[in-house]
Amino acid sequence: MKDIATPSRTKDILFRHGFSFKKSLGQNFLIDPNILHRITETAGLTKETGVIEIGPGIGALTEHLARTAGKVVAFEIDQRLLPILNETLEPYENVKVINEDVLKADVKTVVEQEFAGFEQLMVVANLPYYVTTPIIMKLLEDKIPVNGIVVMLQKEVGDRISAKPSTKEYGSLSIAVQYYTEAELAFVVPKTVFMPPPNVDSAIIKLIVRDEPAVSVKNEEFFFTVTRTSFAQRRKTILNNLVNGLPGGKEKKENIYAALQKAGIEPARRGETLSLSEFAALSDALLNEGVH
Repeated sequence: MKDIATPSRTKDILFRHGFSFKKSLGQNFLIDPNILHRITETAGLTKETGVIEIGPGIGALTEHLARTAGKVVAFEIDQRLLPILNETLEPYENVKVINEDVLKADVKTVVEQEFAGFEQLMVVANLPYYVTTPIIMKLLEDKIPVNGIVVMLQKEVGDRISAKPSTKEYGSLSIAVQYYTEAELAFVVPKTVFMPPPNVDSAIIKLIVRDEPAVSVKNEEFFFTVTRTSFAQRRKTILNNLVNGLPGGKEKKENIYAALQKAGIEPARRGETLSLSEFAALSDALLNEGVH
């Protein structure tokens, strides 16, 4: 069976259906089967794997997933793509397309209804760039019971997600994702393998969901508040950022200073130098000092 993801077949499908790209939906379709093969390989799919896909487009990645996984459920927000997907995915009985915005969908209920009995559940997707971070964070914060997430996103975002402390890419997004997962940048994807080509290179990132968060904290929400506040102005010291950014921080400057001392963190350090475990110790120390 001829792959969807070739320039000529993609053009033919789009022409026959009179489809035009919507910039607002970040539509860039893959036209290189080798890249799709590498994505499914990175995800380690078997017939015992269920897959959630987000933004299937015209089904280029979907058909590769359907060939290797047990079942694929794809969320597609653009109604105009439904007749195209009906046609392109007709040979695959193990695919279901849901016309819904995944950010508004009850994904947990879909998982319960569609994937009972599967040994493994993965999210595999070529994500629209404009909603990459909200989608990843929804999956993690809502604790959707997936084993891993393998997604294509902007390379710059992939670098930030997988970044280590004391690098310029490291920030609150790195911490938020690495709190829930082990993150690895699998490979870079050039812009030339898309139609239309995006302005930037892409990357495949692999996130293996941890059984337990990377660090133990007293209050998860406050932990994330502390990490975001610590990066509010990257050039400022951790003390300055916390004093200026936490509720009542200016009145509680001495308590913040005491918390930093108790956590063994030099107040003159910058947020980007702190590890996850240091942020965990800091957020717990701040709570103990009555800062929250």
